[in-house]
Amino acid sequence: MQNAKCKMQNEEGRQRSLVIPSSICILHFAFCILLLPASVFAQISPQDVTVDPQTDQVIQGSLRWLANHQQPNGSWTAQQNQVAITGYVLMAFMAGGNLPNEGPYGSYVAKGTQYLLNCVRADGYIIAPNEVNNAKGMYGHGIATIALGELYGQTGDPMIRAKLERAVHLIVSTQNQQGGWRYFPRVADADISVTVLQCVALRAAKNDGLDVPQQTIDKAVAYVKSCSVKGTGGFAYQPNTAPGFARTAAAIYSLQVCGLYDDPLVTAGSEYLFKSQSRDKGWFTYGNFYAAPAEYMIGGDSWRKWYDSVKQSLMSRVKRQGDTCSFTLLPGDQSGQNEVYVTAVNTLILAMPYHYIPLYQR
Repeated sequence: MQNAKCKMQNEEGRQRSLVIPSSICILHFAFCILLLPASVFAQISPQDVTVDPQTDQVIQGSLRWLANHQQPNGSWTAQQNQVAITGYVLMAFMAGGNLPNEGPYGSYVAKGTQYLLNCVRADGYIIAPNEVNNAKGMYGHGIATIALGELYGQTGDPMIRAKLERAVHLIVSTQNQQGGWRYFPRVADADISVTVLQCVALRAAKNDGLDVPQQTIDKAVAYVKSCSVKGTGGFAYQPNTAPGFARTAAAIYSLQVCGLYDDPLVTAGSEYLFKSQSRDKGWFTYGNFYAAPAEYMIGGDSWRKWYDSVKQSLMSRVKRQGDTCSFTLLPGDQSGQNEVYVTAVNTLILAMPYHYIPLYQR
């Protein structure tokens, strides 16, 4: 008898894979369908976002390309921002269904995970040994903590938890009085770009059952809201400055992961993103790392329209090399970014309809 791979969820809501006879899967699915209320069927639509074969081919080719570019120490760049870029790449592999030693690229994920764990200092700061003076270290700390949070949530590995707790404690202890975070791991001023990563990291940790003070979340929400630019729907880099595409994407995503899914500022921010999407090309990759999950959590037509638009743009930028794929950089992507970063983020976005990232679920 053939077997089918059915997804089930554990008590924490995380997905696990079990091999179950296909006949049992079919019967179980049919029985569950019969129990659904009629209103649910009205929500099922042919417009549901899925990954088509051409896009899947690019995703798989991109994962192969990323695997080929892993460094001997487990990171994904020999240049600057090793911790940050490794975090982005691990998220891309997870979006494609890979975990440490599980999936086609499980060994690469395991090695990358160990690299991040090796970079966690005693005080919880995640920084590469050769980047201790990195002027934007909290960016890397944020995305690395997000990646470790998702890895721990899906594996339950106690080795990850121990260092994840340290990283989360550092975030909580470095929040400023206004509720935000800045470049260095200390209480100082704040901006929306650093704050969003810490908010998402705290949400991942909270999903994992780690202790995250509600006061920290409330203060973060207050800071994000203070960056709203009245009458525009957009958000600024810091309070009382001009709104922009990437800033707005970061802000509404922050509000969503803090639990304000249906806040009017999120709705207005989404409308702002659609209006500014075509004119703010300079921050395309960076902005869509936040805009895509924000629209995903809004769902419905907003997510379908956003994914279709972004997919069309990304598919036109694919660089094919044998059975591998990567993405060319846009002019605005050149500053402090590289092909590994752009390929990781774009692969993650294209793979979002696979629903492998628990963090993106409401």
